[in-house]
Amino acid sequence: MSNLRIAVIGVGHLGKIHSKLLQGVEGAELVAIVDPVEAARTAVATDLKTPSYADHRPLLGQIDAAIIATPTRFHHAVAAELLQCGVHVLIEKPITPSVSDAKELVALAEEHSLILQVGHVERFNPAFVAAQPFITDPKYIEVFRTAPYTCRSVDVGVVLDLMIHDLDLVLTLAKSEVVAVEALGSSVFGPNEDWAQARLTFRSGCVANLTASRVSPTTQRSLAAHWQGGSANIDFAAKKSSLLSHAPVQEEPIDVLNASPADQAHIKEHLFQDYLPLQELPIVETNAILEEQRDFVASIREFRQPRVTGRDGLRALDTAEQILASIAAHHWDGSTSGRIGPHYDEQSGILVSPHWQRRRAGAFKRMAG
Repeated sequence: MSNLRIAVIGVGHLGKIHSKLLQGVEGAELVAIVDPVEAARTAVATDLKTPSYADHRPLLGQIDAAIIATPTRFHHAVAAELLQCGVHVLIEKPITPSVSDAKELVALAEEHSLILQVGHVERFNPAFVAAQPFITDPKYIEVFRTAPYTCRSVDVGVVLDLMIHDLDLVLTLAKSEVVAVEALGSSVFGPNEDWAQARLTFRSGCVANLTASRVSPTTQRSLAAHWQGGSANIDFAAKKSSLLSHAPVQEEPIDVLNASPADQAHIKEHLFQDYLPLQELPIVETNAILEEQRDFVASIREFRQPRVTGRDGLRALDTAEQILASIAAHHWDGSTSGRIGPHYDEQSGILVSPHWQRRRAGAFKRMAG
């Protein structure tokens, strides 16, 4: 079988990485890179000795698949045109800026029997891959994703930039319908929220707390999941995972309150050996983006769904929209009037719709210009 002819559309930070790694994927051939910025595409094309284009349309009919790493606002238009022309698509997260656009892409892929994969790359992080099989019926999940400001992906807020990764992970682990969403967030640089905190409640009884910030002095990418039989801790940055088992104390309960001082000392000294055994999971070192690309190519060749489907991306985006709506409706002063939303706008009466987003975006553009 001949190699799949693949183009990378958008060669900013992630597009460059995709372009370089794709050359090492068996069964795939990087045939072109696309970017409207001449300097950007020329630099990558020269480095990789690959043809470059300012627009993807000349490639229609000449490629089998494409990786879309453009700014989010262009995802829908580019992906829709590719899918309509029979091109398989791996699209970076978030799938689109709106649920309605995402639904259209999912429908197009299904109508044309094409692969639509979404770049929720943390699913391929070896630490998550090692821990996921052990996390069954979680009842509490806590996630932190924080980092200093990078000036990248500012066309969307932190929910669609960073938290979207963890929404996909939490939805994957919970395997249940979201029944309640509470959230708040604030803009620091603007025009969108730069930090956010969300609490999701699932029909299964699971509760998830998610914290995301791109204005933090510290970098953290971690997830902790708890279930009746134990807990798991995942460090995505360090690529480490551990399991804590509750089985010994559940099988043979210990009356700590009435234990002798000697017994209490033994418990403290041997807590994570005999009572709550702690196990570091073996990690298979891999490159998550490379594994994501391999899954994309394999799903096309094997006529199967990828690990992260278009519907997965749609579900994460739908939850993100609920979080953004909650952020827009959050009252900072504990009353039905006063400051509201990520910009602490003064409001009186009932919130009609989040006009703050359009108004502030326009103001930010004028200020920047």
